[in-house]
Amino acid sequence: MMDGKTKKNLTGEEKKRLKEKEMERMDIEKLLKEGKTIQIQPQGYSMYPLLFPGRDAVQIEKTDITKVKRGDVLLYRRKEGILVLHRVYRRKKDGLYMVGDNQTEIEGPLALSQVRGKMIAVIRNGKSFSTGNPLYVIFSRIWLILRPFRPAISEIIHKVHPFRDTN
Repeated sequence: MMDGKTKKNLTGEEKKRLKEKEMERMDIEKLLKEGKTIQIQPQGYSMYPLLFPGRDAVQIEKTDITKVKRGDVLLYRRKEGILVLHRVYRRKKDGLYMVGDNQTEIEGPLALSQVRGKMIAVIRNGKSFSTGNPLYVIFSRIWLILRPFRPAISEIIHKVHPFRDTN
């Protein structure tokens, strides 16, 4: 979030884009609350190699929080206000513990009230695959088990397939 002074220094076009972003943020949560499925393009590399910014999109829908389990990818709002898409590493009585696929640090506990929705599909190169797809489920489980080894694995992946700007 920007403070009032910073907002005052923006140009007219920058203020317009900021307002559009704020509206988009509210619309995502409103649509999910209404039971709609949304499609977004995640930004950043925290979910690499599953998601590549600019290439992949995801479909998210409202979820029954009581049925959330290890391996599910959830959209949640951090206390600082940012929306995040990360995987459930662990579920305990005090909340959910989350981790990005390109990270080793576990975040939590996350209050169940912070969850906005659950990823149900990934769209890559115009093709969609469900998070219920057996290959996806196997990959997700293996990737969670390999969490302590991710830095070494990521280094190998980056050498074979370096990050490239897709825009």
